[in-house]
Amino acid sequence: MLGLPFAFASHFAPADMMEALQLYRSGFKPSKEFKRPYAMLGVNVIAAATDAEARRLFTSHQQAFTLLRRGMPGQIPPPIDDIETYWSPAEKAMASQSLACSVVGSPAHVEQGLYEFIEVTKPDELMIAGLIYDQAARLHLTKSPPRCAIA
Repeated sequence: MLGLPFAFASHFAPADMMEALQLYRSGFKPSKEFKRPYAMLGVNVIAAATDAEARRLFTSHQQAFTLLRRGMPGQIPPPIDDIETYWSPAEKAMASQSLACSVVGSPAHVEQGLYEFIEVTKPDELMIAGLIYDQAARLHLTKSPPRCAIA
């Protein structure tokens, strides 16, 4: 109602994202600064040469989120080969729901996933989060980001 932009932390709390977007857009009143609604959404992106490599890198984020919920926050843990042996079924369900706005895979997979996210949510801007343990892998992602534009 104040004619301001809107940002939503969908990269870790996506449950109410669509409802929040609808409420923001339907209640938007133009202002001097913004003539129309402007929404930014968070999305986790983990890209690697292969889907399997990206899924392995993503286990660091999954572990970090689980540790936070266990009341044990700390530094990003290294990736592991089998995330299923790490968490309980309840922890998996909680983390999967909380990290639902994540696109993980090869560059082609990530590009497609981002296009699908954009098609459904219609944001004006994306805030990309990439919680990656390995510094070289993180830098590689920032030097070669997926090609995806918001039209």
